[in-house]
Amino acid sequence: MTFHSILFKRPEDRIRTEAVEAPDCLADLAVDQIVAAVTAGKDEYNLTSFFYVPLCDVDAVAFRHEVMQDLEDAHLFEAIKAFARSMREIREHLGRLEQCDYEHQQERWFLDAVDLYGDAVNRLVGDLSAANCRSRGLQAFRDYVTGYAASERFTSLVAEAKRLEAELSTIRYSVLIRGLRVEVRHYTGEPDYSAEVAATFERFRQGAVKEYAFEFSDSLEMNHVEARILDGVAQLHQETFTQLANYRTTNKDFLEPTLVVFDREVQFYVAYLDYIAPLRRAGLHFCYPRISQSHKEVYNHQGFDLALAGKLIGDHAIPVCNDFELQGPERIIVVSGPNQGGKTTFARTFGQLHYLASLGFPVPGTKAQLYLPDRIFTHFEREEHMTTLRGKLEDDLIRIRAILDAATPRSLVIINEIFASTTLRDALFLSKNIAAAILALDVLCVWVTFLDELSSLSEKTVSMVSTVVPDNPAQRTFKIVRRPADGLAYAMSIAEKYRLTYDMIKERIGS
Repeated sequence: MTFHSILFKRPEDRIRTEAVEAPDCLADLAVDQIVAAVTAGKDEYNLTSFFYVPLCDVDAVAFRHEVMQDLEDAHLFEAIKAFARSMREIREHLGRLEQCDYEHQQERWFLDAVDLYGDAVNRLVGDLSAANCRSRGLQAFRDYVTGYAASERFTSLVAEAKRLEAELSTIRYSVLIRGLRVEVRHYTGEPDYSAEVAATFERFRQGAVKEYAFEFSDSLEMNHVEARILDGVAQLHQETFTQLANYRTTNKDFLEPTLVVFDREVQFYVAYLDYIAPLRRAGLHFCYPRISQSHKEVYNHQGFDLALAGKLIGDHAIPVCNDFELQGPERIIVVSGPNQGGKTTFARTFGQLHYLASLGFPVPGTKAQLYLPDRIFTHFEREEHMTTLRGKLEDDLIRIRAILDAATPRSLVIINEIFASTTLRDALFLSKNIAAAILALDVLCVWVTFLDELSSLSEKTVSMVSTVVPDNPAQRTFKIVRRPADGLAYAMSIAEKYRLTYDMIKERIGS
């Protein structure tokens, strides 16, 4: 088994992540918020492009599921994070090297970086050997890095670094200071008088006295005096320092490109697992969904809006979880009910689940079976812009037309409150025609609407309703349940538009 990527089963799939733009649906589904939260603090890895390329086949998703499930092992997860910390430290060493003004200091920083690299690779090999890796990706990487660590190229690189470090550690020299003149000499066994001087003056100490000891700076930067002293040491030990300079020149590209790629790509998994960890501790569930490209029977138990959950967890709250299921010929979930009842959140959740599943992530919920779409289309309400010279109805029609033209039977469509700006009669007429086109395409769809009639168009439509507290209709439960539409959604919409709801009338009477 050869290794080329921990993210992509096929080498050519990685090419798709280059210069890719975010899919149009991400903002509507709040996936852009999830990506921003997951990648926060990991700018050095440039992970966002990986989130913009959903996978196209079931086995590619399974490939990532396997890796993610391996990384759920705490010991292996920590080993991967330890390798990442070492690689970051190596990059910091190499970065400092570029900032150094003095050549001999650069050479020493380089030697330290190689030493760190050797330890990191060997430790990773040991950790992977001890782990029970079952995924194709990590098994292939384990075999690759084990072979690399045993190669002549790597072993000689590390051995030479160790030899040079040992040789440098044996160097001793003396510095003779006469006024402003500093002279570097070979060390010839001169005694260290510092202890005797300290002991001699100790007898004169009486009570608390001012401390005159010189404090050496902890700065990593050398000053010009230190640099000249080091130049003198190099002249006294020319062979060692020449070998050091040649070592740096010969091995300037010592980082194995495949390990660099792995270090970046594996953060895609690490970042997501770190992000959902506090949600799991709060009692929310995640599962690895069954994925299909052929069967459109989908379901999810106890799912939730991941973007919303990420915000609520900071306030020590958790989102309301909901279920959905489409069986047999069912294709469209029509969601109705009172405003502010969680309908849009439910629609976003449906889209998020499918998008996250197409990235190979575990998704919110206790159990799920999801469809792998070729593309997710969203039609959410937009504000009118004077620059487009279009009214809201025209804009709705143009946008939905573009979706219907681009969608295929493998697509997924999410519509949220379309045609709210027109009359009931016109909205119903237009919506039925659009629903007919969607049903003809046989795409999966969630449609949030105030038009209850859409839920009973055919056997392919399913009605789900946002519920309220029975004894207090003004209080929302945010639970979306499968049941026939109750006919109150549009009435409530009209009542709110004209400020005729119970609370609004009561407020006016009271004032």
